[in-house]
Amino acid sequence: MRTLVWRRLDEPGMEIARVDSFARAEGTQIGATYEARWRLDGDRLDVQVVGADRRTFELGDADLFDLFASPFFNSLPVMRDGLLDRGPAHDYVMRFVTLPELEVVRSDQRYEPRGGRVVRYSSGSFAADITFDREGFVTSYEGFLERIS
Repeated sequence: MRTLVWRRLDEPGMEIARVDSFARAEGTQIGATYEARWRLDGDRLDVQVVGADRRTFELGDADLFDLFASPFFNSLPVMRDGLLDRGPAHDYVMRFVTLPELEVVRSDQRYEPRGGRVVRYSSGSFAADITFDREGFVTSYEGFLERIS
């Protein structure tokens, strides 16, 4: 098991993730106004906002899950499709879970490998470079977060 910790750069917030594999992991996220606990188990994602709701989501026809402000979930397409080196961009349909609302929405996302373990992420009009370590975990997400452990 690997333990990773990130901090937000845009507002107060942190996440700790304990990772068995890219299909099995759990974490705790602390945002400016909430604390959430999540567990990924293959095609199921369980998320609880402490003191509020808990929901379990099924992957369904989406490619992968994405959880608001969680850098762990940015690793999933990168590792699944080998995007750490240069190559063609990949488009995904994500089952995106918002926090703290626990709403699920479709999110069209593009990951474009730039070489040197940097991937350009874009969704709608938003775009940012994300840097990964050799194992495929986020080390920095431009203007948004950085790994501290």
